[in-house]
Amino acid sequence: MTSERGEVPAGGDAAAKALNRAIGGGKQRSKSSGKRPARTSDSRDPQPLGDAVSELITNRGWTRERAGAQVTALWPEIVGEDLASHVQPESFVDGVLTLRAESTTWATQVRYLLPTLRTAIDTAVGSGVVTDIRIQGPQGPSWKAGARHVKGRGPRDTYG
Repeated sequence: MTSERGEVPAGGDAAAKALNRAIGGGKQRSKSSGKRPARTSDSRDPQPLGDAVSELITNRGWTRERAGAQVTALWPEIVGEDLASHVQPESFVDGVLTLRAESTTWATQVRYLLPTLRTAIDTAVGSGVVTDIRIQGPQGPSWKAGARHVKGRGPRDTYG
């Protein structure tokens, strides 16, 4: 028994009353201004993870280490894909960035590019974070096997 407008008559039928409320014919709720009261924050309230980690880094004084980690993480974006595929950051300790080149040719090329490389790193992570850059070439094979070894010239009789 609905009227022409789709409303259910408000008679004594409980089901009809429930249906009337469900389709919007129930009591109108008062509309507030839509503004929530200002909430005071408490230090015990949950905080976004990024904010909490940034606060921890600042409080512990780890800003330089974080910048060094950014150099390592953003290395391809800082120097470009071509250079990053041949030269990788190996360590960052006390402001000294150590790079490992895959060949002596690339190590020499990076030495020529040091001024440009310093500018790119300073732009990416901030000036003064990296105080020195050391470039190392590839490592040769080690003849040390095991925990103990004898000092000396090593196996030289097989070459020549």
